[in-house]
Parts: sequence; structure tokens; C-alpha cells
Amino acid sequence: MKRITVLLADDNRVLRSLIRGILELEGDLEVVGEAENGHQAVAMVEKFRPDLVLMDVQMPLLNGLQATRQILKTTPATKVLMVSCLSEEAYVEEATNSGAMGYLIKHKDVHHLGPAIREVQKGNTFFSPSIPVCA
Repeated sequence: MKRITVLLADDNRVLRSLIRGILELEGDLEVVGEAENGHQAVAMVEKFRPDLVLMDVQMPLLNGLQATRQILKTTPATKVLMVSCLSEEAYVEEATNSGAMGYLIKHKDVHHLGPAIREVQKGNTFFSPSIPVCA
């Protein structure tokens, strides 16, 4: 079985460690790097070419929305799944307009990480159940 390679992009080191631990329990997911700001995320995607980036919205130097646009411009095969504490509709809409294929709320839906990554990797969208998604 081909493993799905994942880059974690979040300015919270403790949260990155927690997410890494959760993903390491999954046999088909492999964390290939961690970025603490948007600039690092863009550079690390170019270097490691992960299948997917778990991207926080609010990060220093370059926020997750800006980083997503840059990543998809230079590496369109990489998919982006937003993982944020922000659940307001405007953030979700801006994330999807930036090219993210899904959006998870950190404090509510961390248990959905594996299924969300797999769905997005297949080319499908995935949103936290608490987010109203309009077609």
C-alpha cells in the first residue's frame, strides 16, 4: 500500500507534535516534515513534495491562506487540508477559494484527521461536521 506523505504546517509546536503522534498510529500516513510558518511550509513543499499539507490558517510571516495559494501555484499536485481553530464561514470560504480541499476544526475534530487526509488525497473534499457546506 502506498503511504500518503504529509507535511504539518502550524506555528504551535505542541499541536504539531500531537498531530504527528496521531498520524503515526495510522499505517498509511507518513509525516515528512513540520513547518512553523507559511514561508517554511512553501519551501518544505518544494523540497519534499508531500502528497498533502495539513495547514493552519493563522501562522506568522505568511499565513496559511497565502501559503496555500503559493504552494498550489508551484506544486499543484500537492493537496491542502486546512486545520484551524477558526470556524467562521468567512475563513472556510477563503480557504476553499485559496485551493484547500477541506477544513477541520482543531479542537473539535482531530479524530477525523486520518479519514479527512484519505478523502482529500482521493480528490474529494472533507469538512468538519460542524461546518455548513454549501454546494
